[in-house]
Amino acid sequence: MLENLQNAIRQNTAQTDLPEQVFIEAIEEALCAAARRVYGDDANVSVEINLEKGDIRCYVPKKVVNIMRDFSTEIPIEQAVLLQEDVEVGEMLAVEINPSEFGRVPAQLAKQILFQKIKQAEREKIYQEFAGREGEVVTGYVQRFERGGVILDLEQTEAFLPPREMPRSQNYERGKRLQCLILSVKNEARGAPVIVSRTHRDLVAMLFEQEVPEIYEGQVEIMAVARDPGNRAKVAVRATEDGIDAVGTCVGVKGIRVQTIVSELDDEKIDLLEWSEDANVFIANALGGRVGVRRVELNEEDRSALVIVPDDQLSLAIGQRGQNARLAAKLTGWKVDIKEDSDKTDAQASGSQEESPDQSLQEQETADVPDSTEVEQVVDLAEDVEGDSDADAVETEGAESPDEEIETETSVAPELDDFDAES
Repeated sequence: MLENLQNAIRQNTAQTDLPEQVFIEAIEEALCAAARRVYGDDANVSVEINLEKGDIRCYVPKKVVNIMRDFSTEIPIEQAVLLQEDVEVGEMLAVEINPSEFGRVPAQLAKQILFQKIKQAEREKIYQEFAGREGEVVTGYVQRFERGGVILDLEQTEAFLPPREMPRSQNYERGKRLQCLILSVKNEARGAPVIVSRTHRDLVAMLFEQEVPEIYEGQVEIMAVARDPGNRAKVAVRATEDGIDAVGTCVGVKGIRVQTIVSELDDEKIDLLEWSEDANVFIANALGGRVGVRRVELNEEDRSALVIVPDDQLSLAIGQRGQNARLAAKLTGWKVDIKEDSDKTDAQASGSQEESPDQSLQEQETADVPDSTEVEQVVDLAEDVEGDSDADAVETEGAESPDEEIETETSVAPELDDFDAES
């Protein structure tokens, strides 16, 4: 039925990296299915494949009878003795059949089953190879576009990059080389078995681990990653050994290490910062070194942080469309609220203004109550005036000239009038 079977099986084995036994089992099952299509579903068909000779032998059990009524299940005694001399009527005899005589429909069925079994074996092999590798980085080439996503050629198999796992700003061309993160592996009859991502935050961490030997060896550790895929990413690192600059190690000489990762992510900007156990320091670092953070006020209950920055750096701290503040919140795990320093000063000033009416009322009440010192001064003044008036009266009585009397009365009267006004 198949010419040069041995060469065909070995050629397919080399192309698919499947063992020969897989092809042998697939051919046996395909021929058995085709034989049952001719001799009935209950037929106990057996298949023998000899790779050395490159031929196939199929056997169907038939009952030895005197008069044959059913070709598929019976064989006359005259033909049976030619196959086995000591056979007797009523015994079951394994009769060899020629697969080329099955006909077009059984042959097509055998071909279809053969391809299905080989495809299933390939999928099972790929699944066993990639299962458990979720989170690893693989390299593929853009092969074609399908369902809004991208089909990548991984040499051994295909991977599907869904549209939700692609940065919105990127348009890939055929043949472009991409590094992606394995999200899941499926063992299904349809679709690519491997699902990959270009937007996952772990992709940045894995690329740094590939590019920076200190991270792979454990001298530098990536503590947190936050991404706005295609635009910007923030990576917090720390050194596990003394004397190592974690940020400088990841940047590399003249920025060569981080620039390689930026190029791989299609010019996505990356901010490297020092991780700290102190939340105040970590939040300040997450907002960026160019932002002069005045202070950070933490609320442990709802894990919120109020960050005070100079007035002229508020827009820098928030970032374009709130990107910087949003990434800082993702990176630190705190809800970040950024305010100007003047807002805090105005709040304190408004608080002091709210207290001023009470203070003015108290001052007014205090002003209405006469001071004891002032009362004593008024009494002393009254006594002085009375003493002066008596002395003037004596002088008036002893005066000889009328002019002196008039002059003395004129000088005292204003003082009495002033006293009456003050009292």
